[in-house]
Formats: sequence, C-alpha cells, structure tokens
Amino acid sequence: MSTDPIPPGYVRHYRQSPLTDPWEPLYSRQEDRKVVLALRAAVPHTNSRGFVHGGLISALADNAMGLSCGQASGGETSYVTVNLSVDFLGTARIGQWLEFDTVFVKTGSTLSFAQAFVTADGEVCAKAHAVFRTVKRPA
Repeated sequence: MSTDPIPPGYVRHYRQSPLTDPWEPLYSRQEDRKVVLALRAAVPHTNSRGFVHGGLISALADNAMGLSCGQASGGETSYVTVNLSVDFLGTARIGQWLEFDTVFVKTGSTLSFAQAFVTADGEVCAKAHAVFRTVKRPA
C-alpha cells in the first residue's frame, strides 16, 4: 500500500456499497455539479497482469457519473444505468492515484447523460459515457 498523501480536497467517500467494500478506501471530492471518485491503486484492484482491472474502472466510472447526475439535480432524484460504454486508453498500475472525473452532465426528467475521464497519476487511461434513467425519490 502506498504511503503517498491523499491529494487536497479529497475525503473518505461518503457512500459505501457491498460492491465497493473490497476496494476501500475510496475517496471523493464534491463540487457543484459533480462528484469525483478516487483511490490509490493496490493489489485488490488489479487483474492477473498487475493492471487495475477494467471491471473496477467501469464500476467506479458508472458510480461517479451517477452520483454526478444526482449532484447536478440537487439530490432530488436517483439514477439507474441504462447504458454504459467504456473505452480503455491505457493502463493503471499499483501505487497510482486514480481519479474518476465526470466532465459532462445533462440531466432530464426521464433520461440523463454523463461523460467521465479516468486518470492514473494525471494520465487518461479510460473514458466513459453513460445514460441513466431518472427515478423520482418517494415523498
């Protein structure tokens, strides 16, 4: 496990789930219209080649984009993924700081759209696009 410091502005992620529990600690940074997720890559995040697994990248990109749609809508709705597309452009390795940064969000009454870039120590290693079904929270 790296002893590199966590970059300024990040705190332990506020939302856990059974899927992400094995990947802890996760970090997040909230902004007006987005939530940026991050982690320091470690052995539990990798495939047999020692690269960060594409499934982890896909899941956390999906998570970041959905949370960003929620942030952009003021938290009044929740979102269910309809379509997720991930292009893997490079590799991420143990010890690198991975950020899942949503760079575009368009929320609507039925569908919402988002795009994210995943970086490893600042270098893009994946880009993702998602469509979400907008679900009103019960009163």
